[in-house]
Amino acid sequence: MDERRVVGLDLGIASAHTAVVLRADGTEVCRRRCSPTVDSFTELEAAALEGAPENTRLEIVVEPTGPAWLPVAVFFGQRSHSVYRVPSAKASDLRRFLSRHAKSNSIDAVTLARLALMDPDGLRPVELPGVDRASLDRRVRAADRLTRAGAQHKRRIKDLVRTLMPMSPLTGDITRADLAVLERYADPNALLRVGKARLTAVIARASHNHLGAERAKQWLVAARASVALYAGDGAVALSDLAAEVVTEVRLLRAVETELARHAEARERAYQKVDPDGLARSLPGIAEVGGPVLQATIGRAHRFGNGSQFKSFTGLTPKASETGEVDRKGQPMSKAGSSLLRTQLLRSADVARTIDPQLAAIYYTQMVERGANHLKALCVVAAHLAERAWAVLARGTPYELRDIDDRPVSRKEARAIIAECWTVPEEVRRRRRSKKVGKTPHQVLVGQVQVSARGATTRRPSPPPMLGHQPTMVKPAGGRDLTHRPA
Repeated sequence: MDERRVVGLDLGIASAHTAVVLRADGTEVCRRRCSPTVDSFTELEAAALEGAPENTRLEIVVEPTGPAWLPVAVFFGQRSHSVYRVPSAKASDLRRFLSRHAKSNSIDAVTLARLALMDPDGLRPVELPGVDRASLDRRVRAADRLTRAGAQHKRRIKDLVRTLMPMSPLTGDITRADLAVLERYADPNALLRVGKARLTAVIARASHNHLGAERAKQWLVAARASVALYAGDGAVALSDLAAEVVTEVRLLRAVETELARHAEARERAYQKVDPDGLARSLPGIAEVGGPVLQATIGRAHRFGNGSQFKSFTGLTPKASETGEVDRKGQPMSKAGSSLLRTQLLRSADVARTIDPQLAAIYYTQMVERGANHLKALCVVAAHLAERAWAVLARGTPYELRDIDDRPVSRKEARAIIAECWTVPEEVRRRRRSKKVGKTPHQVLVGQVQVSARGATTRRPSPPPMLGHQPTMVKPAGGRDLTHRPA
């Protein structure tokens, strides 16, 4: 019989890793320090298996400490050992229980090893992606990071321009024409010296003649107001602020150039991972959402059902139940990938305008249950996550259906949403108000529905889970449960 050997590995980024090896009964086999090299990992493996039967496989438990976990997973995974990556919060809670007043690398390693003995069902082995999916994952992460960096530069440019010109014309999106103006004439005095004709020419050339004299006039008005307001006061370093704006513009251009390259590579990688475009068949999942979904979910069948994947996204509420009390309205767990969760929320805002079933869920949350827009979107995003798992697990494209489960075209779906599932503007105003407190005001209870035209009608309540044919899932207890993931 194989003997169980558990290796708790406290990873170091700039220092060596600390390993503690335990048997199944909790007795210690050895302690070692190792580094991410083949020789060092081989020595750790030999020490951990010393005295064990020939076919014994190690269980390595690590925390996701930066990129340090990846070499461990690759090396030991190639040797048929199991590698588990556990949440840092879970390991921290157990460490606080085992050793309240002390913390060291060896204590952390012992904690990780004992976590596998105390909660074996809570461990999930690390599944490393193949070459195509790994490439997609890196491109998705790089594109997301560059997108956020570009947004930061745009915010910084707006703040600086508002300092230079309090009546800043940058009230919406920053266009290429705006960047061309700021790169040349960020100083209000320089803007006034250049004149309307030359400024109009710069704007027209940068915008391919979409903008011109009117936009130039807005810039000149803002510049005149700034010069009149500051009146040459030395406290406002206009030329230095303008130089900082020019730097931010150049950084933004560099970020956008790199983002375009990574976006092209991301698209090529996505076509290899999802040649049938299953992810993009979902409502609200488009050019960016498809690669994000495929890169994050990995192999869909590693989740037993849609509910498990929904929990993985962190869109499920926390549970708080004791005795006869079950507290509802708990905040989301926010576990898992924040990138995926954010993408699902953005996609849900579009999907509710395309899919009648998701629109009905959003309508019910807003009109009948008193939820605000963001809370209703979180509920829709959770349903969208379940449907995403069903599409990828079954390998079939998503199909739009009405609440009676009848297939409909996109045009028919939009007509149904406009007729039956459009939230009245009056309800939106009440939900946006912060003065009503936590108690929903004027929530429609029962079967009353206000249509987009203002007519009050009766309609059947939507089922708890709207979607396609149910999937039969058999849990560990053996009792069949009907689950509707899509």
